[in-house]
Amino acid sequence: MDDIIKKRRSIRRFQDRPIAAETLADLFEAARYSPSWGNLQCWELVVVRVAEDKKKLASLLSEKNPAGKCTETAPILLGICGDPQKSGYYKGVQVTRYQHWFLYDLGIISQTLCLKAWEQGLGSVIIGSFDHKAAEEVLQVPSGLELVAIIALGYPDHDPPAPKRREVEEFVHYDRFPMP
Repeated sequence: MDDIIKKRRSIRRFQDRPIAAETLADLFEAARYSPSWGNLQCWELVVVRVAEDKKKLASLLSEKNPAGKCTETAPILLGICGDPQKSGYYKGVQVTRYQHWFLYDLGIISQTLCLKAWEQGLGSVIIGSFDHKAAEEVLQVPSGLELVAIIALGYPDHDPPAPKRREVEEFVHYDRFPMP
């Protein structure tokens, strides 16, 4: 698992090669075991395979988003949706400090999807900068759910280097933050 975590990259160029149904089934089987608040599993995934829909979604990305082209050309796009009133709520009352706890749960399932995809020889990139409302219309996301991210998925056509990472000592603090 350590290799998967360290070697996974955001992939923005994919081979023109379909993803087998069995591979997707394995991916989703792993994703269903993602932890979530109260085990409520607030997520809903939309598998986008139709070229016209991928093109529409690509047109909704922000102008400078480097994932623009791969959104159109990836074999599969995953719409990561969730119910904002499910995670962090108990009997309809918010019980967490943060109103949008469902974003945390969607982040967990997104990470699970990307790591499992890498293990299967697939690449992925999580896309968050796009016109969410227009994309929800394209995907016909039901009222009460929100589209939070799109994950482009396919077989990598490049091998980008690892980005620079902070040293562990820079972000891990024992017992409390050090005094300034």
